[in-house]
Amino acid sequence: MDKVLMDLRPEVVVFLGRAYTKPVMNRICGLRFPRQSCSHGERGFLEVKSSNSIATTSSEGIDSVAPRMLLGNASSNTNGSSSTARFWTSPEEHCVLESCEDEYGGIIVIPEKLPWNTNAFAYVLQESLSSWKMKGKKGIWLKVPLGRSELVPIAVKAGFKYHHAEQAYVMLTYWIPEGPCLLPANASHQVGVGGFVINENNEVLVVQEKYCSSTSVGAWKLPTGFIHESEEIFSGAVREVKEETGIDTEFVEVISFRHAHHLAFGKSDLFFICMLRPLSNEIKIDEQEIEAAKWMPLNEFMEQPLIQDDNMFRKIIDICIARLGKRYCGLAAHQVISKFDGRSSSLYYNVVEPQDFNCQGV
Repeated sequence: MDKVLMDLRPEVVVFLGRAYTKPVMNRICGLRFPRQSCSHGERGFLEVKSSNSIATTSSEGIDSVAPRMLLGNASSNTNGSSSTARFWTSPEEHCVLESCEDEYGGIIVIPEKLPWNTNAFAYVLQESLSSWKMKGKKGIWLKVPLGRSELVPIAVKAGFKYHHAEQAYVMLTYWIPEGPCLLPANASHQVGVGGFVINENNEVLVVQEKYCSSTSVGAWKLPTGFIHESEEIFSGAVREVKEETGIDTEFVEVISFRHAHHLAFGKSDLFFICMLRPLSNEIKIDEQEIEAAKWMPLNEFMEQPLIQDDNMFRKIIDICIARLGKRYCGLAAHQVISKFDGRSSSLYYNVVEPQDFNCQGV
């Protein structure tokens, strides 16, 4: 299959008193050199001759000659017509991967602008690292989309390290200065929520999960789950209860949270117990994850071996009961804006009014 090598529609430019032509698109071997960083002072065309608007070559040809074409002559033949381009390189400056600077003196490579040719990527990556080193840059962030995974081993060979991966990309980093890397590490925690929902009949909303450990088979537990990316703790708890049981709720307070380490894939875990007020009563389970759900009398729920034989679970329920009796205050969510970043955040804290020490009931 043929690939476009360059758009040779001539545009006349004057350089050092002489007239030359150049491709309008500044496109060489699939590389789109940014005009702001790759001006004629960095790379230019000495001569372009063409009798066609588009010159093509096979993908195999591009792979084999891409790096050399940045420094020498390039020729192609289309339908019997020839075109020749010769490029020059300034010894002081080189074209670099399109990027932007972060606030800490680092570089963020723009993933949408990565060269589609592997040989060209390898060449320009080395040129970019040299340029960034000379300019005193520090950390380099290289985000490689899933569809461009062939670039990952090239970057690793150049010295990049894995930082993290998501479904659609891999993030790689490169630390330029001597000494330890000061780039922030990958996220170290996963965050889970559990909903303590109790109705006016003093019944707790509980579920049995379809997939659980052998020690939890047949046990009734609080609805739980992980919060989503960019999701609030309080909204995540409401969502999880709705998804698993069909019950609508509103957030009251964070009652307590647990911090544990070395769990899934060696990550730490934060688990927040939230008290929720029920707004509906009819249960409709998520049949993919939940085996059964029901309203269970609080005393019956507490008498389960799963609760009585576990110090943590028993303490959590004791705290929830103390909250119901107004002997304990949880943490309510308050929206605040900090001058530090100018963004709205959720700050969790309790407020005890001087005239009434007890928290309001649910």
